[in-house]
Amino acid sequence: MGEVDRSMRLSRVPAGTSSPLQFNIDRQTTIVLAGWTLIFITVPILLWTLGEPGLTVGIALGVLAQVGAVLWVTLRAWGTRRTQIAYGITLVVAWASEFVGHNSGFLFGSYSYTDRFQPQLGGVPLLVPLAWLMMLPPAWAIGRALAGRWGGVGFVAASAVAMTAWDFFLDPQMVNWNVWQWQTAGGVTYFGIPLANFLGWLFVTALITVLVRPRDLPLAPLFAIYAITWALQFIGQLFFWGLPGPALVGSLVMGAVFVAALLRLRMNPS
Repeated sequence: MGEVDRSMRLSRVPAGTSSPLQFNIDRQTTIVLAGWTLIFITVPILLWTLGEPGLTVGIALGVLAQVGAVLWVTLRAWGTRRTQIAYGITLVVAWASEFVGHNSGFLFGSYSYTDRFQPQLGGVPLLVPLAWLMMLPPAWAIGRALAGRWGGVGFVAASAVAMTAWDFFLDPQMVNWNVWQWQTAGGVTYFGIPLANFLGWLFVTALITVLVRPRDLPLAPLFAIYAITWALQFIGQLFFWGLPGPALVGSLVMGAVFVAALLRLRMNPS
């Protein structure tokens, strides 16, 4: 990939170390993140102008743009081979877990995908594994900061929590957008989402993290992606999508995880 920019090198932190002094994002990465953000915020506009087909296109573009941003960041930090291996494992395991999940009810609870997104493989929209991919590296960055020198199990657990925090936004929104549907049999739910679903997210994230073993994470840009996602989800659900409950709860959960990671970085420089 050639020589990595100095500012990106500074944001690449060895496993178990972090410092706020290394928290820099170079100009090219800033442009990439700004482009992804602009695409993401066009989703309501596409709905207003094109109706439901516009919403479908907008969601797909938002996912692809975020995958592109994460790919840009990790490819420059890791190089081609490591990125290919990490992304390959992530996509395969994410698709397999969703395939098993929607066919058996194991892992996440009983749910099914609609035909809103095509193409599908085994009844799973191909956009779904990409959605896992677009948030796992940011969750790993948060997990690395939270785990600090603990590493190992601490990093895996913290990454799983950081990833699952996002689902407090995601699942109610996807149900609202008719991307998937839950078949619940009563009991305690989170805005209609079975609580078992969140256990499934914790497990799958932990499994992928163990298999990929991500290290030398570029914390600064991945933190930025996590924070921007948090902000856009809160604003979107509160002001555009009519989901004030998930907006507030999701913001509290994801925000608490992000702030805790940021404070740990600042309190434990090394």
